[in-house]
Amino acid sequence: MAFLECSLFSESLGMTSSVNVVLPQNTSGQIGLKGVAADDGGCPVLYLLHGMSDDHSIWIRRTSVERYATQYGLALVMPNAHRSYYTDMACGLKYWTYVSEELPRLMHAFFKISNRREDTFVAGLSMGGYGAFKLAFNCPERFAAAASLSGALSPLGLLSHMPERKAEFRNIFGDASSIPGSVNDLYARSEACVRNGVALPKLFMTCGTSDFLYEENQKFRRHLESLRVDFTYDEGPGTHEWGYWDQKIREIIRWLPIRRAKI
Repeated sequence: MAFLECSLFSESLGMTSSVNVVLPQNTSGQIGLKGVAADDGGCPVLYLLHGMSDDHSIWIRRTSVERYATQYGLALVMPNAHRSYYTDMACGLKYWTYVSEELPRLMHAFFKISNRREDTFVAGLSMGGYGAFKLAFNCPERFAAAASLSGALSPLGLLSHMPERKAEFRNIFGDASSIPGSVNDLYARSEACVRNGVALPKLFMTCGTSDFLYEENQKFRRHLESLRVDFTYDEGPGTHEWGYWDQKIREIIRWLPIRRAKI
């Protein structure tokens, strides 16, 4: 695998931003690049989103995700979204536009990764779990699978755990009354997809049973069940920490519907 640390100018953000990229590499000259990687469409790609207190470097620093992706010929794209909650911020930058529109366009221009739905996946932890499901429910035609690890799936729910961040959340979302029914409301967006007969990506939810977001995840689990959405749910002993997420991202990569034969 090749690991690249990229700095690029984002028109959406009006500034330079960072993104880490891992690309499959065939160095033996003997292993055939099968399936997706064998044609001109490029390799499958997983967009991997960080949490609120981290950045684009954290998945590589705290997990073995590069090693897990290697045998599947899977590219990884890990952008920096700072503390934006993957939104076009009320008082800040347009990170939703960047992640949902501009970043994929730039990645396809720079690297030989697929832009086909069946080869495109997204996953994230905590705030990034919210970002992954936000992409799944707002751009379902672009992703074959989406996974949330200990997702902060309700901004208002997260704020109830962190009332000291009320001013920060106002900068991100504006008034709390603006969230219900908006692009930032996963409950409303998932319900709209089901109501309109939209084909959703495969969905995977996991959360540690001792995680402070466990009840929020249970609430969203019940919501998806009430909509009769097909999804995979997983839980086990764990808190909001990297030992749990390292284990689960390995399982999620195995779960992804990757069309490339294993090496």
